[in-house]
Amino acid sequence: MTHVSSSVSVPSYFIGDFAVKGLAWCLCLAASLTVFLAPALWNGFAIVFFDSGGYVGRVLEMTLGFGRSFFYGVFLWAASLGWWSFFGPVTVQSLLTVWLIHLLLRCHGLPAGPLATALICAGLGFFTSISWYTSQLMPDLLLPLSVLGLWLFGFCWKKLRRAERIGLALVILLGLLSHMSTMALAIGLAGILITAWFCKKIWGWRLPLTILPPVAIVVASLVLMPLIHFILFSKVGYTPGGPAFIFGRLVQDKIAQRWLAEHCPVQGIKLCDLQERLPDTGDDFLWNGSSPFMDIGGWSGTADGELSFLVKECIKSYPGATLWTALVATAEQMTMVATGDGLDKYHGAARGTFSNSLTPAVSLAFNAARQQQEQLTTPLFDAMNRVHIPIALFSTFGLLVCIGWGLYVRRQDLACLAGFILFALIGNAFICGAMSGPHDRYQSRIVWLAPLVVVMAIIEWWRIWDQTWGSGINPRMRSGNGLGDGR
Repeated sequence: MTHVSSSVSVPSYFIGDFAVKGLAWCLCLAASLTVFLAPALWNGFAIVFFDSGGYVGRVLEMTLGFGRSFFYGVFLWAASLGWWSFFGPVTVQSLLTVWLIHLLLRCHGLPAGPLATALICAGLGFFTSISWYTSQLMPDLLLPLSVLGLWLFGFCWKKLRRAERIGLALVILLGLLSHMSTMALAIGLAGILITAWFCKKIWGWRLPLTILPPVAIVVASLVLMPLIHFILFSKVGYTPGGPAFIFGRLVQDKIAQRWLAEHCPVQGIKLCDLQERLPDTGDDFLWNGSSPFMDIGGWSGTADGELSFLVKECIKSYPGATLWTALVATAEQMTMVATGDGLDKYHGAARGTFSNSLTPAVSLAFNAARQQQEQLTTPLFDAMNRVHIPIALFSTFGLLVCIGWGLYVRRQDLACLAGFILFALIGNAFICGAMSGPHDRYQSRIVWLAPLVVVMAIIEWWRIWDQTWGSGINPRMRSGNGLGDGR
């Protein structure tokens, strides 16, 4: 009699295939993280900006700060394991970036395996500004990640697994709660998605659009921020500081000076007596110690009422000039995409926080970093920008080409993605340029999305060309119908 074993064995080839795939993804992550963390690794510490210490301070002091979100401070605390190592936050930011790029490629039916993902990440790291944001202790990176998350929620919802949906929701929420400009952009993009949904219903557009998830996550952020602020700080509201930044832009455009000159004296407006000292730039108004802004209360919050009143009156008195300068600032911001804005400066506030408010080990590592040794120099970034700036600008224009090409070959998904990213770039330029003042950092942090989409379109173009070469088949017949075509 032959004995038959009842045990179930796993085929050796299955184990081998699983091990090979696991090793491939480990190598992909190692390569991608090396590229995205390269500035921090070279520096010996995470890259910091003027504002970095302010986010840390929100948790240390358990207070709300002007333009410094408490929520990003909590992220820094958690990801650094209680201020133990600031390589933690930048590693998490880099991992999230690799993950979202992989999801985007996969959901659009493009090569999304370990090699493809690593090559895309490496290309972005070498030819765009992305690594300087993945390596930086600032919420800037969360803005483009939130844009990608909203796109995946709106147009790829059915292709996402449950765990991926939960993870994306957390990433988007963190981004929206970490900076008011990200929340403002998300509100605008949600409006675009709602408009597209109505167009789909009215004109029968073939868009696989799921409107509830992206809108719900934006609404959730609008409710959660003031609610959590009330629970923790007994203050209902959003991250403070908006009126000061907008008024600073009005000062830079000379609209504020014009109103004060024509309407002063006005009861309760202290700037009437200080108008002769108003500086020429918004930055000097906000950050210079001798600015009249400091005389009326500065960042203590006591100036908010006066500045809110002046912003409303300036817009009401000069709507045409305000609109025109806003459009000019938006256009200027679209072209300001240089890498390294402000990273080669002396960050006094950040140095104080990292040197004096945290552990001696953190202070030692921070002060030994190349950035604090003034080895991050303007010539270094000038050399990078000879590559970064033209790629960013040409890719931004290339989004228009991608829209037209995608519609022609019936890859509506890529056409819509290019349009969505273009709207995001314009919206970011308006929110930051028109409402705060143009700075390279504002657009540089998000513009890497344009080359990413252009590369995706090139990959699909090559695949269509390869399939149809020599066959004489019209690419419009060969290509699919966009999202949901099964590729």
